[in-house]
Amino acid sequence: MNDTEILFPQVENATTITIKNPFFKDVITGLTSREKFLSSKYFYDEAGDALFQQIMQSQEYYPTRCEMEIFVGQQAALAAAMCAQQGDFDLVELGAGDAVKTQFLLKYLLEHKKEFVYKPIDISENIITYLEANLPVLLPGLIMEGLKGDYIPMLKKVRLASNRRKIVLFLGSSIGNMTLPVSAVFCTQIRKTLAAGDMLLIGADLRKDPRIILAAYNDGCGLTKQFNLNLLTRINRELGANFDIRQFEHFPTYDPKTGACKSYLISISEQVVKIGAHVITFQKDEVIDMEISQKYTLEDIRSLAAAAGFKPVADFYDRKQWFLDTLWVAV
Repeated sequence: MNDTEILFPQVENATTITIKNPFFKDVITGLTSREKFLSSKYFYDEAGDALFQQIMQSQEYYPTRCEMEIFVGQQAALAAAMCAQQGDFDLVELGAGDAVKTQFLLKYLLEHKKEFVYKPIDISENIITYLEANLPVLLPGLIMEGLKGDYIPMLKKVRLASNRRKIVLFLGSSIGNMTLPVSAVFCTQIRKTLAAGDMLLIGADLRKDPRIILAAYNDGCGLTKQFNLNLLTRINRELGANFDIRQFEHFPTYDPKTGACKSYLISISEQVVKIGAHVITFQKDEVIDMEISQKYTLEDIRSLAAAAGFKPVADFYDRKQWFLDTLWVAV
């Protein structure tokens, strides 16, 4: 296969592929906006999943290690806070990924004879398939039901499926993938799917030395750059586009005043990209807004809980207090 075939893959019947395709619609909406953007939820195809696993293992990317420390060292306290109410429950994880941290909590719950059903939700079919094939083998006795789709529709489905109490996990500082106003709306939407007494455990990356934060999104091996560019490759492959990824550079920023860490792709030349019948024009140095990773103060977290209809009941920090898993109860 030559370089042209790699950069510009041929897609059979690309026009028919894009009909009623939400991925296509979201891409076109983003790239035809006055300020171009792409949704970070589409990072996670098979290649994106693999790249993110590598990012989490990189020296610079601290959030995974910090939250892992919490789940390894404080699983008993986590379980005690979640299980203060008696009875069985659904443990629902939004954006489960490989569930490598959650496995410690699941194992503890199983060992202590807690009755629950684990319900991971992920937009990636690859992830759900992996979890369904591997978790029951790693954790004998685990009852699980994977759900592929967007979080709120799947939460509504879970709500209707049983009368068990719900404990929702939203880990990895995924809440940071939204601006503060959007995260408030999202948490309110979660609250509307829950009953009073249900719980939400949110992982949040806290503000710290700006240099540490920025390095986490600009690793020396270039994995984050590949992760961002992979979305253009996915658009080429699945939507029949002709992005030349060599014509884009990854550029991260961090604003310590607002706590917003952002990633952009910058067009390094004037260029035209075709996606189906759509022609997208890029000026030299034009920007595609790719993702945000919001960093929080404790005050931010408390305000978010109150605005959404939750009450904080327990906080869990890593030793450096760089990361917080905060448990809320729906009121």
